[in-house]
Amino acid sequence: MEKNISDRSGRPDRSDKSDRSDKSDGSDKPGESRPRPGLIPPYGGYRKLRSFQTAQLVYDATVIFCGRFVEKRSRTHDQMVQAARSGVQNIAEGSMASATSKKMELKLTGVARASLEELLLDYEDYLRQHGLRIWAKDSPEALAVRGQYKSDESDRSDKSDKYCFATAAPEVAANTIICLINQASFLLGRQLQKLEQSFLDEGGFTERLYRERSRKRDDGA
Repeated sequence: MEKNISDRSGRPDRSDKSDRSDKSDGSDKPGESRPRPGLIPPYGGYRKLRSFQTAQLVYDATVIFCGRFVEKRSRTHDQMVQAARSGVQNIAEGSMASATSKKMELKLTGVARASLEELLLDYEDYLRQHGLRIWAKDSPEALAVRGQYKSDESDRSDKSDKYCFATAAPEVAANTIICLINQASFLLGRQLQKLEQSFLDEGGFTERLYRERSRKRDDGA
């Protein structure tokens, strides 16, 4: 069973009910029927997902952190960087796979979240083993990071070092990244819930294919 990591430092602020990964195109109007969806629905678009942008921020921050504080030839260095990369890559791959396999999208999104959980534990291990403090979820420092994250509406693929990872002390850098991992994991959790509901409501590619073939047979009858 996947652990809920929202209780650790940097717990996501659930007062923010917006989901920037779920944007309506405004095409639905009262009394206006929606066009029948095609066999292959829209897919991709992962770069606009807030979960992807946050995971990418975590990846970039991890590369900086490991370059500064973790022995480059160590197994831990490789594991942390690969776990961070896996979070990003699996979100993207799952989004692209959604065209023909909602099951695969669900699976890969779950893998992305699990990879970030693994990375979270690595950061907690680093802090504990170096005698550094792990910020409490409601500590002033964690609240400040969450506040900055919540107020940052810019594209999180921006390469500027807004959280000062290149200069921050190891305790500050690691705890800040933990806060961001928790935000990404929270967003992925909500994403999984929506994907599950969509799969239950609409089915997968095989079911859509069956319905489309049945419709064409009925039209030709």
